[in-house]
Parts: sequence; C-alpha cells; structure tokens
Amino acid sequence: MPELISRIELFHVSIPLKHSFYPSWIPKYPQTACNFTLLRLTTEGGLVGQSAGVAMERERQGLGSLLGPYLLGADALDIDAVNQRLREASYLGWRNSFIEAAFWDIRAQAEGLPLYRLLRREMGVADEAVAEVPVYFSMGDLSRGAALREYLDGAKERGVGAVKIRVHAQDEAEDHAAVREARRLAGDDLQLMVDANQGWRVDLFGGAPLWDLERAARFGAVCDECRYTWIEEPLEMYDYDGQAELRRRVKTAIAGGELNAGWHEFKVMLEKGSYDIYQPDVTLAGGIAQAMQVMRACLADGEVAFSPHTWTNGIGLLINLHVKAAWTGRHLPLEYPFQPPGWIPEARDGVMAEPMSLTPRGTLPVPQEPGLGLRVDPGRLRRYGRRFYNLTKTRLILHTIREKGLKTALELKKIKEG
Repeated sequence: MPELISRIELFHVSIPLKHSFYPSWIPKYPQTACNFTLLRLTTEGGLVGQSAGVAMERERQGLGSLLGPYLLGADALDIDAVNQRLREASYLGWRNSFIEAAFWDIRAQAEGLPLYRLLRREMGVADEAVAEVPVYFSMGDLSRGAALREYLDGAKERGVGAVKIRVHAQDEAEDHAAVREARRLAGDDLQLMVDANQGWRVDLFGGAPLWDLERAARFGAVCDECRYTWIEEPLEMYDYDGQAELRRRVKTAIAGGELNAGWHEFKVMLEKGSYDIYQPDVTLAGGIAQAMQVMRACLADGEVAFSPHTWTNGIGLLINLHVKAAWTGRHLPLEYPFQPPGWIPEARDGVMAEPMSLTPRGTLPVPQEPGLGLRVDPGRLRRYGRRFYNLTKTRLILHTIREKGLKTALELKKIKEG
C-alpha cells in the first residue's frame, strides 16, 4: 500500500551557542547559533518522516511554496519518483538534498526496519545488525598550542582514536607547522587527519587562502612525514584532474566530495581517480540514493573507501550515521563534529530528545527502531523553532483558488488526478 504525503511542515530552527566559535571554513566569521531548516512529512497512514538542512539564517522562507505542490500527495515509498520531483523543483528553484532523507525515514518505518538495514538491503549486501560506529573528533576552528593539546587529550580520554584538525593560513609554513605540532602533541596514540577546506573556498570576510597543486603537494609531503591518515579537500572540488595528480604525488590518502552535487559528479571523480576516500554528505551532496551509488562504485573498485561528511547539525549527523552503518567496505571512523565550548552536542542536537552522545568506547550508537530513530522534543522545538509552512490538501486547494481562480483550480485538480 502506498504512503501518500498528506501534510508538509517546515520550521526555521536556531539554537544559540553558549560560546561563539570561528569556523575555519569561513575565516573571521563568528558562529553564534546552530541554524537549520527542519522538514516534517506526515502520510495519510500516520507515519512521520523528518530531516534537516543546514542554514545560515532563514534563506529557505520560500521553500514550501516551491515544493508543496510537488510533494503533497506523493507516495513516500517510491523514492525514484520522489527524486524525480525534487529534480524538477530544482530546475525552478534551488537544490535541497536533505529533503529526500525524510522519505527514506517513512519508507524504513513502513517496512519495520532501521534505515541502515533498509539501505543494506537496497545495496544487496549482508543484512547485519550494527550496534555502534567508531568516530573521529572533527575540529571546527584553528586551535593551536594548549587548546590543541587539550582537544587531543580529550579525544583520548573519551576513547576516540582519531582526530581531524584544520589548516587555513595564508602562509603555508604555518600550515606545515600546525601539522607537525598536532603530531607531536598526539604522539603515536591517535590517527590524525587534516582538512584544508579548499573544496568550496569561502572568502566572504577575506583571509581565505587559495591553494594550487604545487602548494597542496608540498603540504602532502609534510603529511607523509607526519603519518597522517588523510588530507581532506586540498584542492577546489571540481579540479578532478588536479586531485588525481596529487594522489600520484603523495602517500597520504586524499579525501573529499562533501558538497559535490550528486552521482553525475562522483562518477567523473571515480573514473579519473580523484580521491582515495569519498565523503558525500547525504544532506548536501545529492541525497541517500545517490550516496548509495557512490558506495556501490567504491565497493566495486576495491581500492577506494567511503565515509560521509557530517558537519551540519544533529539530525544531519544521525542521517549520515545510518548511511555509514550501511557501508561494508574498508573501515574508517565517522566524523563527529565537536568544538567546545561552543559547538557541543547540546547545541548541535538541541531539538532532539537526546543528544548524539558517545559511548565510553568512542563510538556512536546506531538506532535500531524503524526509520531514522529520530525523536524531536516538542518543547525544545517550540523554544528554538518557528513553523513557517504547513500544507495540507485543503490548504493547497484554497491557495490555488486564491491564486488561479476557481475554474483554473478545478482544471488543475482534474489534470493532476488524471
């Protein structure tokens, strides 16, 4: 039986941070809140699917007007048809990869499976229970010295075996020094990774360095010397040939792909051999169905790996956790965004009934109930969120009559039902 969408709700959510932090990817910008758009879909059968898309402020104010007519009445179980409708909407507005996950949430609930097990079945791999996934701490700022030591020691104390640092200096010598300092402070107890944030460089307030292949290769030589696990996005995300050449020049693995637009771009990267590790964030880079295409290709290749990007919000982390739990290739830890005292679970996961907390083993538990296992706390949503769109069939009919007139509204209704 189909599960037809009967209500679409959208919320602006803004959770204040107790302490601001300066994300390395937007130099000089103080982040003061965790902002995102929450999507809630309800079916005629009473199932509720949810997802969230990272936001700067309230830039998606018109999203409901664009998507409502496309998604109301859609069968949530037909993911291919849903993706076609989202593609059609993208021609008229902007892409919103996060939306698809809410439909997967409904489909997994309808089939009585946690999402990751549904995805495993879709990929044709072993349907095994995954209780937890190892993580790595992912820094958000450019902490150095005592602050960096405290961060690295904190990872060890929590049972986390890997840390990703950031570099973003104009002077490449500072970046080289940062890589060496982190290895010296970490000793041999931690895997280390490093993110250059060159894939989608932002220079809004000035101060963002611009790397070329030669600078990236010199940096890679230092990472080789210091035994880093991977270098993330050291070149612009569409420099497929440059990334492939960098792989040939350095020993350290090259990773990226968090914001590429979907399978059609990852296919080119895979063909050219651009990365060792592919990192699509399913809320940003095309959605879950296209991430599964990337996973299948990585498994078929046998030499490359997959581990999704997750630095958005707690709901985005949860969605990517399920995708990571569906991966059966070479083991890599999952990104766990964490930058105290500002970006901590209480802020990142602020509308969730329980934050995405780690076990003493440095792992993230994978929900086992049907769907995503996402529980939004109604009180916290009232406190931090504002619903700006609420569409039902009746509301759509009244809106169409007001905008198009009764005669045209009846004609459109007849065409759609036909």
